[in-house]
Order: sequence, then structure tokens, then C-alpha cells
Amino acid sequence: MDRRKFLISSLASSALMAAAPALSAFSETAPASDMLSPALQQKLAHDPLRPQFHLLPRHNWMNDPCAPRYYKGEYHMFFQYNPDAATWGDMHWNHATSPDLVHWKHMPLAIAPTPGSFDSFGIFTGSVLPGMEQATVLYTGVTKSTPERETIRGGGLREVQCLATSTDPDLRSWNKLDKPVIDGPPEGLKVTGFRDPCPWKDGDTWYLLIGSGFTGKGGAVLLYSSKDGRNWSYLHPLAQGPWSGPVPGKTDPVDTGEMWECPDFFPLGDKHVLLYSTERKVYWNVGVLDRKEMKFHTEKQGLLDHGFYYAMKSMEDAQGRRVLWGWVEEHRSDEALRAAGWAGCMALPRVLTLAPGNELRMDVPAEFASLRRNTQVLPPPGAPADMTPTADQIQHAMATMRIEDRAGEVVCVFKPGDGTSTLELQPNEGGAPLVSMVYNGDIAAPALTIAEKKLKLTPDKAGFSTIHVWLDGSVIEILVDNREAITLRDYSPAGGDIQISLSGDAASLRSLSVSGIKPISSDRLTT
Repeated sequence: MDRRKFLISSLASSALMAAAPALSAFSETAPASDMLSPALQQKLAHDPLRPQFHLLPRHNWMNDPCAPRYYKGEYHMFFQYNPDAATWGDMHWNHATSPDLVHWKHMPLAIAPTPGSFDSFGIFTGSVLPGMEQATVLYTGVTKSTPERETIRGGGLREVQCLATSTDPDLRSWNKLDKPVIDGPPEGLKVTGFRDPCPWKDGDTWYLLIGSGFTGKGGAVLLYSSKDGRNWSYLHPLAQGPWSGPVPGKTDPVDTGEMWECPDFFPLGDKHVLLYSTERKVYWNVGVLDRKEMKFHTEKQGLLDHGFYYAMKSMEDAQGRRVLWGWVEEHRSDEALRAAGWAGCMALPRVLTLAPGNELRMDVPAEFASLRRNTQVLPPPGAPADMTPTADQIQHAMATMRIEDRAGEVVCVFKPGDGTSTLELQPNEGGAPLVSMVYNGDIAAPALTIAEKKLKLTPDKAGFSTIHVWLDGSVIEILVDNREAITLRDYSPAGGDIQISLSGDAASLRSLSVSGIKPISSDRLTT
């Protein structure tokens, strides 16, 4: 269920939220209990589809990453979370910390809706407000609205932008400002949505993007400015895109491209990057920020991920790297999610850089190499660096290379040519492959087909391309030449080991590496 449908359906229960104390100047949110029954704990700990080295809550539903930051020697990740069920609803901010981007510790719930207030219908996506004396975040709250002021059409609900601060060195407790800092869109501006603030500071001025759009025109990001981070003035759209027309059976403006949500904007190299989510996809744009007119001009653009990856948010890490986080969506029914007891996880972080031609390059941080175990390589150790594996060596490797417990990493380097080849992850006990990666032989426009999606190849100077696969329970993340990505879900009840198979033009293979991945917890509870 998407945000709009859930919020409209939840309006019927608004009477339960109305009788509540008014907020004082600041209201501190108390952590909520998140205990697991012994039976549920055992169930989650032995679910082979539950990831073991991705960040996810101990149970229940999670979605968008929010306000990731490096603070006082720790990485902090907040994310949207339903404390009551494994399905979407009752949005809070959950919280986890890490010393290294890899191993995570669960913290108490960070921010909860205040009944009867400006965020009583949910705590939605937000970001760090940089440059403040205290740790500060901006987030979207949802409140009941009159029809003329609603931003979720037909729902009687309005999205407002809210501010919270923390003086806790561990960022456990947060204090809300007593009113929104932006109480809805500018007067007279008819928008298709108004959420997911993304701020930055330039000199002595703060700027803020809000995801939005215009009916029949297309998505947009609205630009605000402020001198104190609390009083904001609307300027204009920083960027907007054309609408491609109605989509049969779709009424949500996000699904039709009439709204951009979850914007992210940051400098990278000598350019700026704008990311946004729409039509259930994430797009990247590399270009130039005109600081005189405060307009963003796209020079290159593309699809960030071809699969179940959405609602991204970036941060600068302890090493000054631009690190991107995203939500790995589910592809199961609500009934299946309730039965499982959990839903969603965070994608592996991706370090963003600019590739030649100002295309976006994505690399999983080197820290994840520490989780590798039982690595098997082809050609074998000690072979010459330029050795091409023989057919016998490949056949032998395919018979012995395995991924245990559905947690592993595969790196395949090959030279695109005229031949056809297929790399598969196959359950050892039979059944359909978890994933097939097919190269059909087109030197003029080399591409790899995965899950019926065609991913462009960008071979290196020596003519080689690299496929990098991470398998973790039901999650499969694939990077192709660090330019193209696809995130998949596979819920087949495959037990036993996963076998690697290579068929077709074996002469194109340069190297193959298969590693197991150590879990980051002993019980799949990521703590």
C-alpha cells in the first residue's frame, strides 16, 4: 500500500487521535517498546529469506532512509518504521548506529507522531539540517486538513515540514518545535504533493528542497531559503520535468510522474547531483547549479537502479565520501508480510563519484570486504595475471563454487564479444535460478539482460566488464561496471547451497570470484 492510499484510509480513525494534549514549546518523544516474543524471535532468526548483512529493524515494516549522518564518532541511520505491524502504516522514525557502516546496533524509536498535532498522521521522510549548533532534522508531518489546503488529494490531509532537535550525544531523544516551520505549500500554488525536505547550507543561507509537482505538467522540487533554518521563504522550483501523460489505472501522481518525492541534492566533484523518486523508480541528474538564479541545469541523467530500490538519501561520511542509502522494497502481499513478521531492508550503501563523461559511478564501500570468507577464485591463486581460464578449469570451478546460507558475493570479469554467455545463481537442489545474467553478443552496443531489463555495459580501457553480485536472503543487488544497478527480490524457498553456473562463450571470461559473507549478527536481527 502506498502513502496516499494508507493515509486516506486512516482518516476514518482520526477520532482516536483527536483527544490529545497540546504541544508545549517543545515536546520530547519517549522511546516506544519494541520487544519480541520468544516465538517471533526464533521465527525471524531462522527465516532463510531474511537478510544477514543488510540493515533492517528487528521486526515489522521499514521503508525510507532518513537523515543519515556521521556524528560524534558514530554513523546514525533513521528510517521510516511501523512499530505495530509488518505492513505499511503508523509511520515513526526508527534509529540504528554503526561504527563502520557495516555492523549496526538498534536504538530506541527516535520520533513518534504526537496525537492531535501537526504530525498525528505520521512522521515521514526527512533530512539533517546542517550547520546548526544542536543536532537538527527536518521531516514531513501529516495532519488533518480542510479540502482547500490538502496536499494529498481526496484525503483531507496536509503535509507540513517540521523541525526537531537533540542535545543527546547518542541522538536517542528528540524535541519537536511546537509548530511546523512550513505549514503547507505557498498560497495559490496547486501542487500534487508536498513532502520529503532536503536542506543544505551555502555561506550564511540555508536552502531547502521539497518534493512536489503540478497536475498535468510533471514533477518538481520546490526551493526555499532561510537565514536561521526556521523561517523559510519560497523562491521557485529548482528543477522540474515534463509529464509523459496519464497512466491507465493509476491515480497517484507519483505513479504517473506528476510528482517527484524523496529529493536529494549535493555537490559531487565540480558538479551538482539531483536525485528524485517517481513512477516507482529513482533517477539521477548531474549538472550545474546556477547560484545567481538558483536553478539547476541537468547535463546528464539516468536511472539509478532498474529494480526494487526506492526513496534514497545520501550523506557525507567520516572520510568525506558521498554515501547513498536506499530502501529495498518488498514484492510480497500484505498477508505474506504479516506471516513473515518483517518487511523491507536498507540497500547496501553506495559510494558515489563522477565517472568520465559526468556519469554517476556507484561502489559498495571497501569496508564490506571484511565480511568475506571462504573465497574461491578463477584463475587459481598463483596463475599469471593475464591468464584466461581454460574450459576444464571453468568446468571444475563451476562444480565446486558454492554460496552457503544464501549470503555471498560474486565478481565476474569478462570481455564482451560476438558470443553469448549466461551467468546464473542456481539452487543446488534444483528449481528456477535465483537470477540469470545474459550477454547476447553485441560489440557495438554491449548490454546485459537481467530480469528482462537491459543494462548497458561500459567496458574498461582493456575492454573488460565487471558484474558484481551480492546475495543476502531474498535480496539480490547487482552492479554492472559500477554504472548500472538492479536490485531484485527472490522468495523461493531454496534450501541448501547456491551454485554458480556459466554457460555459452567461456572464452570471454577473465576471472570469477565467489565469497561467502559473514552475518553481522548471530540471529538475523542485525544488532
